[in-house]
Amino acid sequence: MQDRIISHFGNSIETKALAAEQLPPFIERAGQAMVNCILGGGKILSCGNGGSAGDAQHFSSELLNRFERERPGLPAFALTTDPSTMTSIANDYSYNDVFSKQIRALGNKGDVLLAISTSGNSANVVQAIQAAHEREMTVVALSGKDGGNMASLLTTDDVEIRVPSNVTARIQEVHLLAIHCLCDYIDCSLFGEE
Repeated sequence: MQDRIISHFGNSIETKALAAEQLPPFIERAGQAMVNCILGGGKILSCGNGGSAGDAQHFSSELLNRFERERPGLPAFALTTDPSTMTSIANDYSYNDVFSKQIRALGNKGDVLLAISTSGNSANVVQAIQAAHEREMTVVALSGKDGGNMASLLTTDDVEIRVPSNVTARIQEVHLLAIHCLCDYIDCSLFGEE
């Protein structure tokens, strides 16, 4: 079993090395879109399912509270954190609508949606992207594999950070690293490098 455990570390390192070659320009573009949003008085909404919901919440908590330095809280909200709202939408309409209905109510022109799906095929995240575009929001998509259905919806103003892997666990590991890179980019851009 130790060999199996060691292989997980090795596979993670390989995926991150490949991602380090491919993803920095996309992370930089996404970070700048988020900075522009905040400077323009906007907010960042985030969504995903399962582990991606956890990542959406992780991102918003790093902005609202703090990342690695003391600074004012920044406007971010995870659309996964209100069970009453999510279950009422799922019950009255459809689970596919749980994010899009919130975006139509809370999203404004100039806001950013951080849409997270390892496959790119989560129907409720796809509908969230469509709703964000209706509200004239920029979309930052964290995906993997071939980008799935999300990739075909993205415009030239959007940014896709697609992890070069087909393994869900490896994609999630790089998503978390990309989220930390985005948090650092935002902090350094707004408050200077330490």
